Amino acid sequence: MEPHLGFRGRRALVTGAGKGGIGRAVAVALSKAGARVTALSRTAADLESLARECPGIAPLCLDLADWDATEAAVGAAGPFELLVTNAAVAVLQPFLEVTRAALERSLDVNLRAVLHVSQIVARQMIAQGVPGAIVNVSSQASQRALRDHAVYCSTKSALDMLSKVMAMELGPHKIRVNTVNPTVVMTDMGRINWSDPQKSAAMINRIPLGKFAEVDDVVNSILFLLSDKSAMTTGSSLMVDGGFLVS
Repeated sequence: MEPHLGFRGRRALVTGAGKGGIGRAVAVALSKAGARVTALSRTAADLESLARECPGIAPLCLDLADWDATEAAVGAAGPFELLVTNAAVAVLQPFLEVTRAALERSLDVNLRAVLHVSQIVARQMIAQGVPGAIVNVSSQASQRALRDHAVYCSTKSALDMLSKVMAMELGPHKIRVNTVNPTVVMTDMGRINWSDPQKSAAMINRIPLGKFAEVDDVVNSILFLLSDKSAMTTGSSLMVDGGFLVS
């Protein structure tokens, strides 16, 4: 990992870091770049395997749906200078079949938990008097309607706007806030969900670069937004979509 990104010694929190996807890869990349990383997941077994893969990472097993437990655990684990909120759920249902449970769970994880963790970490940054950077993992679905994605699209759109307001209010404290907005990403789950050539072709045909994103494509964008290389970038959404939104 390039030393000029300036992560050595900086404290970072990554949520949704247990599974074999974006969050886990970001946690590993930051750790290899010299950051002191805390990886948050609600699944202990995932954190145990991550600790074996990268022993320098501190695990934090926590269900972000528990407001009080989150307040206590994240507060005790900090302070942090870098935050990546990656934890998310995608419950796909046709609009007319959206259930209350799906809506509440999606809002809890995709929006409320991001707001809460960001509050805790931003307050720590302000109390320490240090500049910081927050990257919220959003989606191309925040800006384009997708069938059966009513709840997911809506929560990711809300996340984009939350991030802009955060950027405006936290800017005077030297805290930058941005989102990355990927297309389909070839995580383990992504490969399973998009293995049907007919299904994948319909989406890839709408992407000018003709392919889905790899995990590293998203990780590299997150690292850029966390680093001082993007010191004048805040309130922005970095599309990692191969041109999907311009097609």
